[in-house]
Amino acid sequence: MLTQCEVIWNNCLAFIKNQVNEQSFKTWFMPIVPKKFENNILTIQVPSQFFYEWLEEHYLILLRQVITKEIGPEGRLEYSIIVDQGNNKTAPVTINLPTQRNYVQPNNPAPLAHTPHNPFILKNFKDLNQISFLNPNYTFENFVEGDCNQLARSAAQAVAKKPGGNSFNPLMLYGKVGLGKTHIVQALGNEVKARFTDKFVLYASSEQFTTQFIESLRNNSVQDFTHFYLQADVLILDDVQFLVGKEKTQEIFFHIFNHLHQSGKQIVMTSDCPPRDLKGLQERLLSRFKWGLTADLQQPDFETRVAIIKNKMQADGIDIREDLIEYIAQSVDTNIRELEGVLISLIAHASLNKRDMDLGLAKQVLKNIVHDIDTEMSMDYLHKIVTEHFNVSLESIKSKTRKKEIVIARQVAMYLAKQYTNHSLKSIGEFCGGRDHSTVIHAIQAVNDMLHTEQQFKVSLEEIKRKVKIKLPQVS
Repeated sequence: MLTQCEVIWNNCLAFIKNQVNEQSFKTWFMPIVPKKFENNILTIQVPSQFFYEWLEEHYLILLRQVITKEIGPEGRLEYSIIVDQGNNKTAPVTINLPTQRNYVQPNNPAPLAHTPHNPFILKNFKDLNQISFLNPNYTFENFVEGDCNQLARSAAQAVAKKPGGNSFNPLMLYGKVGLGKTHIVQALGNEVKARFTDKFVLYASSEQFTTQFIESLRNNSVQDFTHFYLQADVLILDDVQFLVGKEKTQEIFFHIFNHLHQSGKQIVMTSDCPPRDLKGLQERLLSRFKWGLTADLQQPDFETRVAIIKNKMQADGIDIREDLIEYIAQSVDTNIRELEGVLISLIAHASLNKRDMDLGLAKQVLKNIVHDIDTEMSMDYLHKIVTEHFNVSLESIKSKTRKKEIVIARQVAMYLAKQYTNHSLKSIGEFCGGRDHSTVIHAIQAVNDMLHTEQQFKVSLEEIKRKVKIKLPQVS
């Protein structure tokens, strides 16, 4: 025996079938399942968010017409949207949404029915604006730009000037930990808030997003969770790699992503690796991550690290000697976070021990923080000494040019890197323009041969070694 909602929907289908062509009827109306009817509200279940949006865009007037015919002028329609198909053990996850618009028909001056509060429109923007979860200390002004992050920063600034209305949507920044991804995307968010006071910027880590979604499932408030994120004009999701393996969370994010993107809203994401390496994410999500711009952040070079140190010390009102800056910059070449940690430790040691910040204190601090700091020379600082000695550029050493003076400088850089660092042959080759380990072996052999045959070259190399040894940290 048919339920009341099934009888009403069957009557609706009979009417709709005469109003649309056969293919449209099979595609957009046959998959709909009536779920319940109460308080003059007919709830129908649709397969996806996209399905719901298509009906609202193309068949809203027809649906309003048939609901009025079958239920009366007070009749309303509500959608139950499947966001997770479930399996044998778990039921499908759905969210309920009302119709998006309330059309007035020509011979009926009053609306067909009162439409509840539209969750897609910000009503209390001032309240929402307080929960953007942005750190106001992250700005473009206090972010040090270098070759390692130039593309990422420039893209973020372009997005901040025209969020949603640019070709960088979504914007995906990726790179290893501590390279400034979070700083850049939060600076983007703060810039948007400063430029466009009517826009709602929402920042969330993937872990926070996942936790909120699980809580919404537990509390039967998935609809509220979804509505909140759908209100964002700019959605920033940090560390999307943490969505890997979380199928239901990926599903809900997929629908939120689709809706925001189709609505012209801006999506910004970060990851610790490029999209192609995000194994365990749904293919349809990965394909969408590639729609806009993907930009990487690399380890900061020596010059950028020097600038970061100066910027940090200046902001804290601390004077620091140039030789100490260079020593720290050449000693810590991993990431910005570790570099800032060293500076904080140095300031703390100087303050607590009532000591001046000098080379001795820096060596003491670094010994406890940076692995092998007493023997290791950073690769890029080593290259700096070589390029200055041979009067060539770092770019030329990393290029494919076969000019004799460049080749010799490149081979010396590889030779010294093997002698003074703990890097592997592969790593040394990668640093010299992406060359393989066999090239490094050849370079080392070539330098050894020249040392035995060319006295002037031997003198030149000894001079370089003296410069290197001066800069090597000797911890007392």
